[in-house]
Amino acid sequence: MAIIKNRDALAKTSLRKQALDIIEAGINRVLPPNVIRSTVSYDPTRQVLTVSGDSYHLSRSRVFVIGGGKASGLMAETLESILLPAKITAGIINVKSADANTRRIRLITAGHPIPDERGINGVKEMLALKQRYTIGESDLVLCLISGGGSALMPYPASGVSLKDKRKITELLISSGAEIAEINTVRKHLSQVKGGQLGAYFAPTRVVSLILSDVIGNDLSVIASGPTSPDPTTFADAHKILEQHQLLTKAPRSVASFLEQGGQGKVAETPKTLNNCHNYIIGDNRLALEAMKNKAQEMGFTPYIITAQQSGDTTTAAQSRAEEILGARYAGYDALLIGGETTPKLPTPAGRGGRNQHFATASILAMAPYPGEWVVASVGSDGSDFLPEVAGAIVDHNSLGKAKKEKIDVKAYLDRYDSNTLLEQLGGSLIITGATGTNVGDIMLYLFRTSL
Repeated sequence: MAIIKNRDALAKTSLRKQALDIIEAGINRVLPPNVIRSTVSYDPTRQVLTVSGDSYHLSRSRVFVIGGGKASGLMAETLESILLPAKITAGIINVKSADANTRRIRLITAGHPIPDERGINGVKEMLALKQRYTIGESDLVLCLISGGGSALMPYPASGVSLKDKRKITELLISSGAEIAEINTVRKHLSQVKGGQLGAYFAPTRVVSLILSDVIGNDLSVIASGPTSPDPTTFADAHKILEQHQLLTKAPRSVASFLEQGGQGKVAETPKTLNNCHNYIIGDNRLALEAMKNKAQEMGFTPYIITAQQSGDTTTAAQSRAEEILGARYAGYDALLIGGETTPKLPTPAGRGGRNQHFATASILAMAPYPGEWVVASVGSDGSDFLPEVAGAIVDHNSLGKAKKEKIDVKAYLDRYDSNTLLEQLGGSLIITGATGTNVGDIMLYLFRTSL
């Protein structure tokens, strides 16, 4: 399946073309239809649903579908085709864009990355299913969760407005907070995150099918863990604001609610959920394994460095280059990395995203390499902060072209204006459009000769 829309403009060399093929293989493997069909099956004769080898007997059960995330629309479409619409009584899914076709599961378009009232109304409708259909212990609730679910499934705690929750999220992002920290705060400002959605439907069985975009696949972090027990506390959330010097900047309602929770005046998020069963059906590692297989088919000797890259974007790019130049991966000519870095933005900052910035930093960091090389860094969802750009691809010719056109790469790097730089260089920005999946970022180094 062709995923990269501007391949012709990017595939200037055979090495670049091979890099694009490998990137596409990784994204294709984690597309919702491929992931769902490889982990979920249904036997209509026995009325048994199988998820990753576990069986759920549905002869006496009605099935309801809820959830949200960037990939949840296509997940719902595929699930419905497996279970047959007739087996699903009703469903509500919050999505970023209604690009899927469903018959029994209603897709509600909501705001992302900034949550909106449409998202709140969608969550309210999910919760209303319980009373409307008198959902009981013998029924089954299937929850489809993917990256982006935290923003797409907002339901602020009592006394905290959506505007205030947006504000604290924006402050956390701009402060360089990690996604786990952001979600710890969001969970404690919500009525459904941090296991509260799963607890709401108890004692009904809740089976969650999860496409992970979180490093390490921490269930309590993915989409803020709506059906997973939450190990974090109000005190943790309060401490995160303190560490990022946001207590005085946070909306008063946010600081006050977290303080009340810390004092025991608000119930904590659930620490156990016996009715919930969570399955990670796709993640970054799955994409990297597919990329590794594709690279091997092409004759490369690939190596997966990590699926958990994190930290500052510039530092990560420089560190990888130093490892390569220091022959740490000698004998390999295709290096694969997954994860999600966090750029610390200056004020003001230019246009770009972490993948574009990683590629830009690599132009300088990889310059001493004595041979042909390509670096590609891509957001698997097709959006690298800028919704129209998935990431970037650069190579050993990029710096030479910049020098020829008298473009100061470091100046653009320092002001985090990677998009402007890469547009000037041409043939660098990767365009996919929304892919329908989300397992974080994938990065690839290719070399003409072994290291």
